[in-house]
Amino acid sequence: MSYVSEVSSDEAPTVLIVDNNQMSIMRLREVFKKRGFATQVCEDGDLAVDEYIKLDPELVVMSLDIPSLDGHLAALEMREHGGDSRILFIAPNRLRELAVHATYSAGAVGWLAKPVSQTQLDEIWDQVLGPIPEAPGLEDLDDLYPEDRIKPQPDEPQLPPITELPPLEALPPLAELPAVEPAASNAPPTKKKGKKLLLLLLLVGLGAGLAYQQGYLDSLL
Repeated sequence: MSYVSEVSSDEAPTVLIVDNNQMSIMRLREVFKKRGFATQVCEDGDLAVDEYIKLDPELVVMSLDIPSLDGHLAALEMREHGGDSRILFIAPNRLRELAVHATYSAGAVGWLAKPVSQTQLDEIWDQVLGPIPEAPGLEDLDDLYPEDRIKPQPDEPQLPPITELPPLEALPPLAELPAVEPAASNAPPTKKKGKKLLLLLLLVGLGAGLAYQQGYLDSLL
């Protein structure tokens, strides 16, 4: 999410505020409005790098605890791109040690503790407008964020590598199956056997009838 304040004069310097805390954003916009800055707000580290490249702002006020890409890495991405923008980190006191390290690593002009007040900014304003320090952390950027700086999603299924199948001639021969004896069958005789038996019975009956008829004829004679 990003939006621009009502201060939009072409002569007004631009400050890119990168934070996802709405109270902090409102406070920072008010502080820099009093100094005549036009403000653009980003709530996401990746989007902030894109906006930085597009706007080339005079000042970037970056929270360290922002989503998608933390403030330290986002600042290093900005410094790697180039430009003369000054980077000012903001962080809660519990992240003081991290803020000091990130300020040195990314070549920021300083850092402020949340919640940021006008008095805090006034105290270091000369430092903010001073020389831009070197960014030694650029040398370690690939180690901090390897694999082309693309973080894999933890819920993505990791498929196992596909291995080559062995050639067919390398496969072991199939074992011969043992011969199977036919099982004894208790099934009733087939239709063909039944027909033969019926024909045999008919022949026997016919023979008996002929014998009887011949005996009857002999008795008459």
